[in-house]
Amino acid sequence: MTVISDDPIAASTVVVYDWALAFGQEFELVWRQRWSLMTILHLSLRTAGILYFVCTILAFSQIWLSFIINTILDVIIIARLHAMYQQSRKMLMFLVATFLAITIACGVITAMLERNHFSFGNDKLLIAATWILGSIWELLVLSLAIWITVKRSRELRQWKIEDRFSALMKTQVLYFAAFAATTCLNLGSILSPMLSTSTSVGVEIYSGALVILQFVQMFVLGPRLILSVREYNAKLVAKPDAEIGLQLLSRSAYTTSQVAAVYGSGSDQRVLGTLQGR
Repeated sequence: MTVISDDPIAASTVVVYDWALAFGQEFELVWRQRWSLMTILHLSLRTAGILYFVCTILAFSQIWLSFIINTILDVIIIARLHAMYQQSRKMLMFLVATFLAITIACGVITAMLERNHFSFGNDKLLIAATWILGSIWELLVLSLAIWITVKRSRELRQWKIEDRFSALMKTQVLYFAAFAATTCLNLGSILSPMLSTSTSVGVEIYSGALVILQFVQMFVLGPRLILSVREYNAKLVAKPDAEIGLQLLSRSAYTTSQVAAVYGSGSDQRVLGTLQGR
């Protein structure tokens, strides 16, 4: 998605405040853990946030940086859904194929915008197209997450989202809400002639809210897609092993190999087995 930024100071303040609040948690759940793909993606988002702020301050183009950030976020979402669908190969292939189709389309549009030197007046429809494609993707992954959660609840004959799924669903819904709000505000600013040309106080407030939402969606809720799972995993590890074993064996859906997955070496392997409903 192509992001159009205004004054980033207020938005950056919100992000830095969130980082300060979450620093202790992030240090324990990310920096002190064994490195994995999710660790690299999380730290990449943090680094990209700093670069994005610097590029905005120096009036450099963020068009490709924004594209890379949203690609990283989509990879994280694919990994989460893959775990929720019990590492289904068919689901992974479907997600990757859809992701590649949308990403390639957005990449081509981004290249066209850069070639045209981001001439905003002539490229409104292209910019809007990137946000519409992104919205289709986000709506799809949210629907898939809701579907597997409802399906699992029906299989267990209880209309209650289990802790391992709530750790994923809460952040997924919040992230989608922020993305949807950002998309609506972006499309409004792109397609509305009044918002594009007016300098009234109302339009300035609108633009400020848009920038804050963009930063929150990418650099606050984005990293929490990983932190929420790590936090749940930490709580799971803190429980006595005997208690965990009794909880797993008490469910008819668990098998010997699935219990072994929870007791596997490494925090990522342990939480993966649990998040799969095992």
